[in-house]
Amino acid sequence: MINSPLTTRIAFHLGPVPVTEPVVTTWGLMATLVLGAALATRRLRDEPGRVQAVLELAVSTIEDQIRETLRADPRPYLPFLATLFVFIAGANLLALVPGLEPPTAHLETDAALAVMVFLAVHVFGVRALGWRGYLAQFARPTWVMLPLNLVSEVTRTFSLMVRLFGNIMSGVFVIGVVLSLVGLFVPIPFMALELLTGLIQAYIFTVLAMVFIGGAVEPARASPRSPA
Repeated sequence: MINSPLTTRIAFHLGPVPVTEPVVTTWGLMATLVLGAALATRRLRDEPGRVQAVLELAVSTIEDQIRETLRADPRPYLPFLATLFVFIAGANLLALVPGLEPPTAHLETDAALAVMVFLAVHVFGVRALGWRGYLAQFARPTWVMLPLNLVSEVTRTFSLMVRLFGNIMSGVFVIGVVLSLVGLFVPIPFMALELLTGLIQAYIFTVLAMVFIGGAVEPARASPRSPA
């Protein structure tokens, strides 16, 4: 159980730079995901086995979700959005591993994820509309809306961060409190609920990222691409 949602314990120092426990956990999760992906995809075949069939089903499911949300070819967006979902889901589910805290139960991790979505929205928007066309969207329908549109970019990024942080952090605290009061086996239903919550929060975060990206690139489907 984490001591405070706003403080983190330092694991070690790299020279003068402190490295916190959530950072170490994040590195471990990233290494595990990369190794797992390498092992799972090293022998792809035309006739898939069980592991390959599961991977293909997962990829096709994410592609279908992107296609339905963005109404566009999912291939340009699949690497970012699929990686985002897999990482968040994996990080959330670390709450079920004894002795580990999910990185997403700490504000700085969720802030980094939200900033990544913020940057991705603008990258995809510029790629679809060009610099001028994309920046012009902030002044529509009139120039009066420019300040509000700019503020909305910041507030929705903040909302992504707070939503994920609040849900995962609260789940960790509930499991920790129940475990400390009643022992090892009674919290199993709470852990099952945390499993479901972790997957749902990863899904919601990813779908919201899709919606934000869709809003940025949607004008490109209604009009020709503006020159960069």
